[in-house]
Amino acid sequence: MHKKSQFKPAWWARNPHVQTIFADVLTNRKKAIGHTERLELNDGDFVDLVWTKQLGPHYDGPLLVLFHGLEGSIKSHYAYRLLQSLKEHDWPGVIMHFRGCSGEPNRLNRAYHSGETDDPRFFLEHLTQRFPNAKLFAAGYSLGGNMLLKYLGKYKENSLLHGAVSISPPLDLSACEARLKSGFSRVYQHHLLSRMKRNLQRKVDSMSDLEKQLRLDNGVTNINTFKEFDEQVTAPLHGFKNADDYYQQSSAMQYLKDITVPSLILHAKDDPFMTHDVIPTPSQLSSQIEYELCEKGGHVGFIGGYLPWRPQFYIEQRVINFFKTLETT
Repeated sequence: MHKKSQFKPAWWARNPHVQTIFADVLTNRKKAIGHTERLELNDGDFVDLVWTKQLGPHYDGPLLVLFHGLEGSIKSHYAYRLLQSLKEHDWPGVIMHFRGCSGEPNRLNRAYHSGETDDPRFFLEHLTQRFPNAKLFAAGYSLGGNMLLKYLGKYKENSLLHGAVSISPPLDLSACEARLKSGFSRVYQHHLLSRMKRNLQRKVDSMSDLEKQLRLDNGVTNINTFKEFDEQVTAPLHGFKNADDYYQQSSAMQYLKDITVPSLILHAKDDPFMTHDVIPTPSQLSSQIEYELCEKGGHVGFIGGYLPWRPQFYIEQRVINFFKTLETT
């Protein structure tokens, strides 16, 4: 179902790049979120969690799980704001860092990607066993939003979730990759790719056999686009034939019609990471999906309010309100 958006961008933030960049710049991260925990995976690797509060095994309320975006972490503006907002509403929340994203390299010759659903599945099963009476909800941002929607479509009624929200998901990875090679969007590609390459180089330097698995043409430093990275690194490390195969298998658009959990997808038409190819038609959505398309908002931005030094962030209130309608169902 397509729904008319109530979001009104700030008058000083009607440009998509202002929305995208200033959402980060204007986020105050002074307050501590909570405590950390390491979850050991069954293949010998690990993921790091950050909790907003301690929960006992008999907890029977809502618990929100957060999946971050590409190269994201608890330090990402959107993750920090949502977890702080949850604390204010007395909803417990937990972020699962993807492998290698918590500040410490993961142990194995692999990482994470837009279609990786095994680790989230392991995590959600762990939470279900640990808090059997809790109601699990999930929010995913950008890459994590695409992953979450693929997960929901893959597991259908066995997803273990009561509701989900996906913010700025790149539902067509190939179209988004092409978009990030043009115009000002190349700045975002350069910024993210630089971080990805630094992390990869660290792993190559510490794991003697890792480079043998990669298809590096001229070393890590000479990777200049996401597609080159996915061709030379993501695909060989995670069992894809090539970058195009990775994009095809991991794009969540094809899974939307199979989603059985009440879900909200939030997009902005002016998102500089995407094209209109990521906007699903009503026929591509299951009856359980509420789709909200904003005219403005940038990529994971959605800044409202009148004064630049007192911004009003739309996402957190929208997410919490959506989940609160599902809490008693």
